[in-house]
Amino acid sequence: MSASLKIVTLLGSLRQGSYNAAIARALPSLAPEGMEVVALPSIRDIPLYDADLEATGIPPAVIALVDRIREADGVVIVTPEYNYSVPGVLKNAIDWLSRVPDQPLAGKPVALQSASMGVIGGARCQYHLRQVLVCLDCRVLNKPEVMVGAVQNKVDAATGELTDAATRKFVASQLASFADFIRRAV
Repeated sequence: MSASLKIVTLLGSLRQGSYNAAIARALPSLAPEGMEVVALPSIRDIPLYDADLEATGIPPAVIALVDRIREADGVVIVTPEYNYSVPGVLKNAIDWLSRVPDQPLAGKPVALQSASMGVIGGARCQYHLRQVLVCLDCRVLNKPEVMVGAVQNKVDAATGELTDAATRKFVASQLASFADFIRRAV
């Protein structure tokens, strides 16, 4: 690992005006010195997991994620909560990633962030996501947990920018903790 950390973001939402996408877009400006944050390609084009399809080869949309995750020092997953759990599209992407030889998420430091219009900010999703990531042998940052409640009041509707100062400060503190977490593991 270099002195500078390269972090990739995996977004669990496909919606154009996603509040979680607004948070993910803010991460590069909130990252501590020495941390570069770049977005992974959208998971929109990943087909539903199917062992028959896998037998013909890993889809190019999955390979694009795999290569960039392998090159990264860590992953930040930013996701909404759907029906008290992980969005199907995100779970599908993770299922595909788990099928690749030399799993790219094994041993990889991961930080979780979620946002919702409700008050608990996606806590149930994060709980389920942690269970899934244990199976993949990820090293998940435990604290601080970023769960942005009432996110509709913290993002500018016209620009899609995360504007709430307290939320920006808290997210920045998680990224700083994540950098320390990654460096301590080396």
